[in-house]
Amino acid sequence: MDVTDLLARAMDARASDLHLATGEVPMLRVDGDLRRMPLPEITAAALGDAITPLLDQSQCRQWQHGDELDLALQLPGLGRFRLNLFRQFNGLAATIRLIAQRAARVDELDLEEVYQAVARYSDGLVLVGGPTGSGKSSTLAALVDRLNRERALHIITLEDPIEVIHTSQCSLINQREVGRHCRDFAQGLRSALRQDPDVIMIGELRDLETIRLALRAAETGHLVLATVHTRSAAGSIDRLVEVFEAPEKPLVRAMLAESLRLVVAQALFKRAGGGRVAAREVLAATPAVRNLVREGRMAQLCSVMQAGAAEGMRTMEGAIRGLRERGLISDP
Repeated sequence: MDVTDLLARAMDARASDLHLATGEVPMLRVDGDLRRMPLPEITAAALGDAITPLLDQSQCRQWQHGDELDLALQLPGLGRFRLNLFRQFNGLAATIRLIAQRAARVDELDLEEVYQAVARYSDGLVLVGGPTGSGKSSTLAALVDRLNRERALHIITLEDPIEVIHTSQCSLINQREVGRHCRDFAQGLRSALRQDPDVIMIGELRDLETIRLALRAAETGHLVLATVHTRSAAGSIDRLVEVFEAPEKPLVRAMLAESLRLVVAQALFKRAGGGRVAAREVLAATPAVRNLVREGRMAQLCSVMQAGAAEGMRTMEGAIRGLRERGLISDP
């Protein structure tokens, strides 16, 4: 089995992921749907022989010790990929995500309004929420790319792993990979605060210490861009608060009320004519929103978004309706 050949086929099919599992035929995810490739079932030996040459010595040791691996690959002539290698009931399995060779442009992702809002901020917290595979990383990469091309900033990214590679243009960009360049997100963020950044991009707010440090960074003059695994703008805020113990929650809500700038929650839908397109819910931190966050009244944020079109806000329902009206989707 030749993984590079399978990845070349996946690229030709415009797939987002290649799935390889012992006892199954290779599968592609195309426009959100899984498709079987017309190939024989994969044996454990063939999959192991195909994957092992892609790993360095450290990664091989981790795998031999029983760890699951999540890493980025650079394959000559093909591009960059994200590999997750794991064991399951039937044996070895791997999921390989295809990474764009460059960051998508803001206009390509219909992010101009979001970017213009972000570009106004010199500090604070910008959250991008959505379920797994909804394009959160692509959205952040596009925003970072545009900032890099238009403004003179020091941008530090903390990623697990590094996906899209940025080249410094107007800005200076330092990209750090968790597990390779820093121990974890919290340690990398703690170090970033001593590295004179203007913008810190965090691949995921996933634990209490990282969230605490991100709020501190946003409060102390840095613009923090981060993703969270949630399905709504209100859910993104709730997620950050709920990580903390009850005695701390009022303080965290107060910190969020001061530092929050923008929340974007997105979901992907099938585009009419092929491909996929993102619908985005947008919540801007107006005085009314800050007050609701401070008081923990998240359920009322939807009403604020419905009435906040003048401030660039919209609900997910409104975003989906807008895509339909533009003929970009026919059925959500």
